[in-house]
Amino acid sequence: MAPFELLIATRNEGKIAELREAFASVPVALRLLREFRNISEVEEVGETYQGNATLKATSYSRQTGITALADDSGLEVDALHGGPGVLSARFGGDNLSERERTEALLASLQKIGPTTRTARFNCCMVLYGALPLAETELSAPRVLAVTEGICEGSLALEPSGSEGFGFDPIFIPNGYDVPFAALDQVIKRKVSHRFRAAQRMRQKLELYLGPHLTAGRSAS
Repeated sequence: MAPFELLIATRNEGKIAELREAFASVPVALRLLREFRNISEVEEVGETYQGNATLKATSYSRQTGITALADDSGLEVDALHGGPGVLSARFGGDNLSERERTEALLASLQKIGPTTRTARFNCCMVLYGALPLAETELSAPRVLAVTEGICEGSLALEPSGSEGFGFDPIFIPNGYDVPFAALDQVIKRKVSHRFRAAQRMRQKLELYLGPHLTAGRSAS
């Protein structure tokens, strides 16, 4: 029996690395968008993390014919009333680099003291596609599962560290004294919002694919 294929529906190499690790123990064949030609990019016009993740998972699954896993996440700053939130990737303007976007966020918090810079990363993950019913039969494609992961923390006064992406250089997770970008990446992936959402998704995937995965192990 051929292994179940799961499309990681992102081109972000940082996300791909985190998701590869999260699903390492699940005997599925992970596929990437770069393996496919003529893939139309999905415009993230949803008003919520779940809305954007659903748009991406649905579109990329339909374009490739493979069950797809997509996520959307954002930084929620209490002093900004939960912003930038779902607009995190576009904060400050559409054409800014990640460094410029981080600097723009810090500039908006110049008058905020170090004790009131609480924030959190929020991630929503959506699985869309078809599940194997038998060796040659699949269920009808649909949204199969939705999970969420949250990492509470605070914002540093200035960026530090060279790892990670996005706002990682300024987000300090609770229980640590350095930002994600300066934290050991093994630790970062274990406490990150995305890893927490992925762990919950892995549990759902293992439940859904239980008979199929068991058959795959027996065949191997």
